[in-house]
Amino acid sequence: MSRLLSLGIDTSNYKTSVSVVDAEGNILYNHQKLLEVKSGERGLRQSEALFQHVQRLPQVIEEALADENIRADIGSVSVSTRPRPVTGSYMPVFTAGAGYARAVASALGVPLYEFSHQEGHIEAVKHYSEMAELDKLICFHFSGGTTEAVLVDNETGVFEIVGGSRDLAYGQVLDRLGVALGHAFPSGASLDEIAFCAQKGGIKPDKSMLTKIKVNDCFVNLSGIETQCQRLVGKTSEENLVNTAFFRLSESVAEMTRQLSSKYKINNFLYAGGVSCSRYMRNYLAANLDRSINTAFGAPELSSDNAIGIALLGGKKIWL
Repeated sequence: MSRLLSLGIDTSNYKTSVSVVDAEGNILYNHQKLLEVKSGERGLRQSEALFQHVQRLPQVIEEALADENIRADIGSVSVSTRPRPVTGSYMPVFTAGAGYARAVASALGVPLYEFSHQEGHIEAVKHYSEMAELDKLICFHFSGGTTEAVLVDNETGVFEIVGGSRDLAYGQVLDRLGVALGHAFPSGASLDEIAFCAQKGGIKPDKSMLTKIKVNDCFVNLSGIETQCQRLVGKTSEENLVNTAFFRLSESVAEMTRQLSSKYKINNFLYAGGVSCSRYMRNYLAANLDRSINTAFGAPELSSDNAIGIALLGGKKIWL
């Protein structure tokens, strides 16, 4: 009997991603490529991102299926078709992946499964973590355009936003600051390197420079700190500003985690999305959260935008 493999496709506003996984979770193919953004720009319009995906996907899918052993064993195709698993969630950029996924599934004669980008993010990290078998936990989804804490209860079917940001995402604050400082978009990784080196070197943040982010009932507003950061560009050193910004942002994530743990009586927290790759933030949470709170992070290739989680979700439909 041949093995059954799952092909996953994700077309976010940041990356074109295609993956193939098997029932043991082995990643047989994994393509993740950032979309091209012009220097000085802070992102792409939906139409621009959609065009890049449409141009890239044929070659990437061809590469994924080039191995006859893989192509012959594909048992399902899965794709992200919307940002979140809620009514009305929609972004045009996901239609690129949806269209190609439908065509590939039809050509191979296998079922097509649709999921949300957020579900894929969470599954990619959860599946390979010590929390893989937990039915109830809170998952943070930190990405360039999303900051949400989601209560996941598989026994009751609950998938509910219980915390996060009410305006800007953490990734947006970092990307906008990075571009203002002359870094390429997306800027999170390059700024994290600056902050991490300062943290590792024992350089203290200047707490008087940026005000503390208030956490009200597990939610934050980040437009205030974004404005403060922009006003300080050119008025202090890059290292000082970036180090302090990461301190304030990480401080608020820790406080959100504490409030959520207390409110929902949950001690298991999973952090997914590109911003969760931050070494500065991971170190801060490890040092400042109570030991009773269990945290799980994914490897960088699992935390940033990818199709691995989408492939796993589809695979579970045929492997059970």
